[in-house]
Amino acid sequence: EWDVRVSSKEDPGGHADVYWPGSLHHSTGHYFPVPAMYRLAQEEGVSIDVAGAGELLLAIRAGCDPSRIYFHGNAKTDEELELALEHRVSTIIVDNFDEISRLERLLTRPQQVLIRLIPDIDADTDAAIQTGGSTSKFGLPYDQALRAVARMEAHPMFDVVGVHVHIGSQIFNTAQLAEAVRKAAALGSFPIYNVGGGLGVKYALGQSAPGVEEYLDAITDEARQHLPADAKLIIEPGRSLVARSGVTLYQVVSVKHTGRHFVAIDGGLADQLDISVAGEPHEVIAANRMNDLAADVVDVVGRQCESGDVFARDARLPGMQIGDVVAYTGSGAYSYTTSNNYNGALRPAIVFVGAGHARLVTRRETFDELLALHLYEEGHPNE
Repeated sequence: EWDVRVSSKEDPGGHADVYWPGSLHHSTGHYFPVPAMYRLAQEEGVSIDVAGAGELLLAIRAGCDPSRIYFHGNAKTDEELELALEHRVSTIIVDNFDEISRLERLLTRPQQVLIRLIPDIDADTDAAIQTGGSTSKFGLPYDQALRAVARMEAHPMFDVVGVHVHIGSQIFNTAQLAEAVRKAAALGSFPIYNVGGGLGVKYALGQSAPGVEEYLDAITDEARQHLPADAKLIIEPGRSLVARSGVTLYQVVSVKHTGRHFVAIDGGLADQLDISVAGEPHEVIAANRMNDLAADVVDVVGRQCESGDVFARDARLPGMQIGDVVAYTGSGAYSYTTSNNYNGALRPAIVFVGAGHARLVTRRETFDELLALHLYEEGHPNE
């Protein structure tokens, strides 16, 4: 918790106002959508991005000010848009013409919107987390975005205040982030430009990532050349805000030698789906054996029924035994939000630690909760 609070001031968004007066700092809700995180963001003056009714309701329930909530998504339903309008969210990021049609039916008062533009930039990152290439499912290409803006500007209930672009996650090439600013500027003159984020995070030893200053220099240098001087610049630091602040703890369940030295733990893809999607290398640590010599070379594996359920290959750990604790570092972003019930696994608890104190903010899921949603044949009650 303490690290996230510090990061919210030190990451690109926290520094952005120095580089570009009037800039805003957004916390993207989907990387860690729990009420405690939303409350923390609110306390630190960070605005919230949500993508779906569930994230919106979590943020509202956490006490977030709707005037600081930005509603994203490429497939917003009528019900979701009605909910966003009911709670008077600050801004809706419009993705497509069908969404415009929905809003034309639903709007009864002026609503601030941004148009999402496909910047046609193939970011240097894993294909699964690219979001700005020509084939992206998010947003509209340049010519269609222009038509969408014209259509909304002709409607009295749309307040078109700007453009939004996002090229992907885990971006280490800051020149591509600068290019995104140029592409956003090309759509026209607006009061607001949301240039996304996606700043890369160093997950493992030996990796390097751009610093905050390098990130902001790239964006604001381009902004000074291409954006109106009085425009508001919005930055979404995303995973860089929390990724390295989170650690997931597991217990060793079994150790075996079968040509490989396997250390199996009591978790897996069910709570770390990102290891399968993006394959980012993370460090694993013997949390209860920190002073022991890490002499063994092992594969740390999970318990799900997938051969790809591997947390680390050829990791150096001390001689691990049943009950030892393995810390999976850098798991603050996307771990909980993508957790699931694969193999009947239960979603984990979340503990915030800061200023010498630890507090439970999300409890562990129970088997009763796992069973409760299912319907059972007569004579086989769910109890």
